[in-house]
Amino acid sequence: MRTGIPGVFSVGDYRAEARRRLPRMVFDYLEGGADDESGLRHNRDAFDRWELQPRRLRDVSRRDQSIELLGKRLPSPLVIAPTGLNGAFWPQGDLALARAAAKAGIPFALSTASNMSIEEVAKGADGDLWFQLYVVHRNLAKSLVSRARTANYSTLILTTDVAVNGFRERDLRNGFAMPFKPSLRAALDGLSHPRWLWSYLTNGMPQLKNFATDDASDTESQAAVLRRQMDASFSWDDLRRLRDAWPGKLLVKGIVTPEDTKLCLEAGADGVIVSNHGGRQLADLPASMDVLAAIADSAGAATVVVDSGVRRGADVVKAIASGARAVMLGRATLYGLAANGEVGVADVIRMIKDEVDRTLALIGCEAIEKLDRGFVARRAGWSTSTF
Repeated sequence: MRTGIPGVFSVGDYRAEARRRLPRMVFDYLEGGADDESGLRHNRDAFDRWELQPRRLRDVSRRDQSIELLGKRLPSPLVIAPTGLNGAFWPQGDLALARAAAKAGIPFALSTASNMSIEEVAKGADGDLWFQLYVVHRNLAKSLVSRARTANYSTLILTTDVAVNGFRERDLRNGFAMPFKPSLRAALDGLSHPRWLWSYLTNGMPQLKNFATDDASDTESQAAVLRRQMDASFSWDDLRRLRDAWPGKLLVKGIVTPEDTKLCLEAGADGVIVSNHGGRQLADLPASMDVLAAIADSAGAATVVVDSGVRRGADVVKAIASGARAVMLGRATLYGLAANGEVGVADVIRMIKDEVDRTLALIGCEAIEKLDRGFVARRAGWSTSTF
C-alpha cells in the first residue's frame, strides 16, 4: 500500500516535490554537480545507452530480487549511499534514511559528513549500518573508525575521490556553507519556503556531529570536510593499514578503473564501489555504468557495488546484469527525504523495488541473481538525453 504523497509516482515526481519544498540554495546543493555539470548528464546517458533484451515464454509468475551481499541475504540489491548534510533536507535526516532502510531490510551507509553522530544513528536505527570514511586528519580518522567499530557498524567504506574539492558553481553562487551564513538573499529564499523554514527554526541549525566529540578542532574539521580538504597523502600503504585496523567488511569507493580495482583487492579490500561521486567532484570522469563491466571482470569473485545516476528499477536491473552485486541510491532517496522525510524515503525504496520486480517479469527473468550480460545490449541509434 502506498503511503507517500498523492499524485507522486516516480523518483522524478519526488524530485519536483523536493524542489518545491527546499530553498533554492539547499536544492542546488542536493542537485548540483561539478564544473559544467555535464557529469550529471553522462551518468544518466550511460544507463540510457543500454537496453534490455527480454527472454520470452519463461515462468515468471514468481520473482525473486533477493541477493547475497557481504555474507548477508538482502531482499533487494539496494543500499542507501552515504550523503552529507542530510539534516539540511529534513530534521534528523540521517536517522530518517537509516530507519527507512532498516524497515526495507537494506543497508544504510552513514557519511563522515552526517548531521547525526555515529552513535546517535546506531542507537536510533536497528538495521545493517555501514560507515563511510573521509580521511581529513589521520588521528581523527582512527577515532571515527574506532567509534564505528564500537557502535557495531558492519562495513567500512573508504572514499578515495576527494583529494581536493570539486568545483561546484551552484554552491559558490549561492554562498552555500555550513553553518549557514545569514544574508538577505538566504532569508528571502527561506521565507518563500515556509515548510522548510519552520522545520529549520524549530530543530536548529544542522551540525556535523561526528566532530563534536573528537580531539580535532570542531570548526577546523567541519570546514575541511565541507571544502573536501582531505588528506591528499593517503595512499595504498595507508589502505593496507586501514584494512589491518578494521575487522569488518571494507569497500573502497570512487573506483573507475580495473587497475585500481585490482590494487584495492590486493590491499585487502572486500570489494569496490564503482562511483564518480554522482558527478559532484569532476565532470570529465567515466560514468559508472560505462566502466562497470570491465571492473566487474577485473574483480573476479569480489564484491562490486555501483552508484551515480540510478533513478529507476530498470537502472538497477541493467547494473546487476552488467556485473554489479548491488546498487547504491543517493539523490533518489534524498528527493524522497526532502519531500516527505522517512515516509518519502520508504516510498522511493518501494517504488524502485516495484520497478525492479516489474522489469524482471517483463524481461523473462525469475530471479535477479540469474541476470547476466545477455539481458543487456547497446542501444542502436542512441542520442544524448537531458537530466
